[in-house]
Amino acid sequence: MASILRSVRNTERLAKITLVLVRHGFGEIVSRLPLGPLKGAPPAPGEPGRFAVRLREVLQDLGPSFVKLGQVMSTRGDLLPPDVVAELQKLQDEVPPMSAEEVDEVLAEAYGGDLDHVFAELSREPLASASIGQVHAARLRGEGDAEGAEVVVKLQRPGARTTVERDLDLLYMFARLVAEYVPESRVYQPVALVAEFDRAITAELDYGLEADNALRFARNFQSDASVRFPVPYREVSGKRTLVMERFRGQHIDDFVAAGGPGTGPRIAKRALRVVAKMIFEDGFFHADPHPGNIIMLGTPDEPVLGLIDLGLVGRLSEDMRDKAISLMLAAVTNDVDGLAEALLGMGRARGRVDMARFKADVVRISEKYLGRSLKDVELSGLVRDMVQGAVEHDIEMPADMMMVGKALMTVEGIGKQLDPDLDVVEELRPYLTEIVMQRYSPQRIGRDLLRHARQLGGMLQTLPRQVHDVLEDLRSGRLAVETRDPARTTTVDRLGRRLFSAIIAAALIAAGTALLIARPERSLGTWMLVIATVIVGIHVVADWRRAKAAARRR
Repeated sequence: MASILRSVRNTERLAKITLVLVRHGFGEIVSRLPLGPLKGAPPAPGEPGRFAVRLREVLQDLGPSFVKLGQVMSTRGDLLPPDVVAELQKLQDEVPPMSAEEVDEVLAEAYGGDLDHVFAELSREPLASASIGQVHAARLRGEGDAEGAEVVVKLQRPGARTTVERDLDLLYMFARLVAEYVPESRVYQPVALVAEFDRAITAELDYGLEADNALRFARNFQSDASVRFPVPYREVSGKRTLVMERFRGQHIDDFVAAGGPGTGPRIAKRALRVVAKMIFEDGFFHADPHPGNIIMLGTPDEPVLGLIDLGLVGRLSEDMRDKAISLMLAAVTNDVDGLAEALLGMGRARGRVDMARFKADVVRISEKYLGRSLKDVELSGLVRDMVQGAVEHDIEMPADMMMVGKALMTVEGIGKQLDPDLDVVEELRPYLTEIVMQRYSPQRIGRDLLRHARQLGGMLQTLPRQVHDVLEDLRSGRLAVETRDPARTTTVDRLGRRLFSAIIAAALIAAGTALLIARPERSLGTWMLVIATVIVGIHVVADWRRAKAAARRR
């Protein structure tokens, strides 16, 4: 019964999605999808508006899950045109706060009758409200260090997980249909975009994961007093609630206005170094460090960055961090060959890359940025355009690299706003140089050699057994070597058709010749020879065109 109700609800939701798409001028796309009775008619004649604007309006009309999808899409400047990215960046979680009844429902589920034993105070008015949940101010009753602690309580909206899971199922279905039936959409990788959104929204729904992220960030920066992360209180958090330390601070603009003239540049440099450490040293970084997620603590002389909203993070493996650093150093030293090699190393080529054309594009992009003075170089824009250029050459880049570009762009924008004279490259140069020195330090080289030695030792241990197994299979006749040729099926099919045509042509020639000898049937014989000649001619022309196309590809 539950599955039937779910199917009915999904059908209703799918019908709504279809109607919204048609209403905003996407009826032509909907009409190409095999949606049966849900297909929409093409839109009424008239000016449908720019594609980017219509796409944003569709996502807004479809609700919170789709707004989140648009926000994730706005980070993919490597896939989407600049006007679409700019329009999707306007999407905000404009949702009304939960009702008092919904707040009580979530609190009752999490704490039951123990609410007053957990919180000495809990405001029913939210500090902030978003599509997944909202934040309330509270004070713990607790014991020890937690006694009387000021906290914020994140409450997840009732039914948020169910709604997201339903919309994800429909989004995957739509993405696969669009990729199959609208071939021109494949360049935007619709299924990959939905998968990336799936990861982002699932992380946001998992409040336990956000608590883990806060603890990991705190460990990474335990020796750095210039940045802080809220302490989670797991013992009083639940499945749909998260209790974390409340930062009593100021917005960046208010903090700078209250401080002296050097406050802005000081904050800009600290924010830049914090994000650089997250990306290039730790490989674990805040994916969206915009001003709304930064609360200023400390004093104007010693500002402290309080980073919040830690649900969505990016990760870079040690190998990928090394390649990202190589990319940055190549950019700083204007090494075009180094830029091209770093990009190729970071991505995965789907086919053969035309290196001459690829390097020419790298030169073009690097000249756009590196022809300026170092102070004017935009590293975030360079990373974005380089990654987008690699994708245009059919080099698949990891999604986390675009998150790196977005994080750099965000903190670079904050820095330039606080300090118009901020020299990003000069600020990062000593830091990146130090990381490179650590990469080639005796300790790092020794560790890498030890790891490779362990891997080689493991291979040497298993090698005799593997050789023995192969020789045993060879002795017993169980060893078979099979080769695969992707073009074999096409070749065999073409050969079969040629053989069939050759048999028919030979029969026609033989029959036509015999009829020409028999004078009364000479006209029929002529026609048979003509048909045989046409068959042979078709194959000759087809082979000539095929050879010409192959020569062009080479």
